[in-house]
Amino acid sequence: MRRSSAAFLCIISLAGWLNAAEPAPQPTAPPAATPSSHDAALEHLLTERESPAALQAAITQARKQGVNEQVILEARFLFLVDRHDDAAIAALLPEFTKRRASFNLDDSKTFACIDDWLAVNEYVEAIAALNQGDKPAFKQHITEAFWLSPRQAAAFAPHIERLHLQAAMRSIKIDFAAQFITINSDQPETLKKLLGDKQALLLHFWSPWSDESEAAMADFHSTAKDLGAKHIAVVSILPQASAKLLTDARATLKTLGQKPPGAWLVDKKSHPLARELRVLSLPTMVLVATDGRILFNGHPADDALWQALLKVNPAIHRQPSIASPATH
Repeated sequence: MRRSSAAFLCIISLAGWLNAAEPAPQPTAPPAATPSSHDAALEHLLTERESPAALQAAITQARKQGVNEQVILEARFLFLVDRHDDAAIAALLPEFTKRRASFNLDDSKTFACIDDWLAVNEYVEAIAALNQGDKPAFKQHITEAFWLSPRQAAAFAPHIERLHLQAAMRSIKIDFAAQFITINSDQPETLKKLLGDKQALLLHFWSPWSDESEAAMADFHSTAKDLGAKHIAVVSILPQASAKLLTDARATLKTLGQKPPGAWLVDKKSHPLARELRVLSLPTMVLVATDGRILFNGHPADDALWQALLKVNPAIHRQPSIASPATH
């Protein structure tokens, strides 16, 4: 359920392939060329992903080199898509609306045709509606975006999935009395006992066979220790496992030291929790209130998880990544 600007930038790749279909004549002695200051600033602008401050510096330099404001808006949009910052994408709506009629395809560095540009306008409208809780408007705009540019479906679909997931979670309450076996001892355990007097329960669905779960394990270890100290019970759940998967899971736990943070359980065979919570990818985090309500269900890098945790305990702060650069 992850999206990135690659779903939009595939349009550039397609346009480039079409332009390259007919080979251009090669000069016999091509002169050595270096990018102009304008081109270098433009490339930096379109590829900057480090931080908002770094993007702003790239924008300032691009303006000095005469890069037009339409391209700067495109770069800002792609930056926010890569960071999954829906609130900031929605905030771009007035700028997209203002530029809708004056968009110049010849100036664009992102879009191959007018319909792709119009689709992104509808996409921004849809995100704004989603942030305001306006489901009918969201459906209208995201449907129009699909119609205008089906090739960008990979960017549009996660929002629809998220909307359906949130609706489903509103009707679910976790049964804290349900029993699970622990990974290392095969002893039964209940979520009620693990929750104890903590302020909330964070379920971490993972697998040693998930590359992303494995890559994020160092970050999870640090986060789980911090949350445990701030009155959040953390429980890692392995989906129903074969003997081989269970062996590999136990090996992963050994890498986390003598006492891995939180509890480590195997999902139930009958009515597994992962199925009830619609866990479709790993890792997934589900934050559960003490009355069993679902406060968050999604990817660990989602800002909404940390917003939900902050509401439970204002002392909680997002831990800096200690693994490979995050993709969020």
